[in-house]
Amino acid sequence: MSLTILGVDPGSRITGFGVVRVENGKIEHINHGVILLDTDAGFPQRMTELGSAFREVVAKYKPHHVVIEKIFLGKNADSAFKLGHARGVIMYESGLGGALVEEYATRVVKKGITGNGGSTKEDVQVVLKMMLNLKAISRIDASDALAMACFHAFELKKKALIQKAVSL
Repeated sequence: MSLTILGVDPGSRITGFGVVRVENGKIEHINHGVILLDTDAGFPQRMTELGSAFREVVAKYKPHHVVIEKIFLGKNADSAFKLGHARGVIMYESGLGGALVEEYATRVVKKGITGNGGSTKEDVQVVLKMMLNLKAISRIDASDALAMACFHAFELKKKALIQKAVSL
């Protein structure tokens, strides 16, 4: 059985996405990229633009699972609230597209990909390029999204192995 996973690094200006397919326990890179929103537009208009663009991504790849970064509160509360709105748009469009939505904290994903939750984004990108046999990943936002998708694939494999062991 083939499973398509869409990872998302949500943002109010740039949203990264990464698509992988899992088949027979192997992770295959399908595509990655970014949704660039009009920075001259007001925030509500950017969220509408994000919804429309993300809807197209979901329609194109028909993911079974959409994986999104858990919200974190950094130094700027306004940025966190805007990120929350972007996450809401992504979750809504994912649900409309029939995908299950999963969330992971960034540190957990970094640890799962590199073995170190404090890894830099660049370290994660290097590991992903080797793991997925890619020459380059164009943007760090896309790399973050691919990390989400790959980590979820690992988690699903672990759950399947545990389920198998329990049923023996």
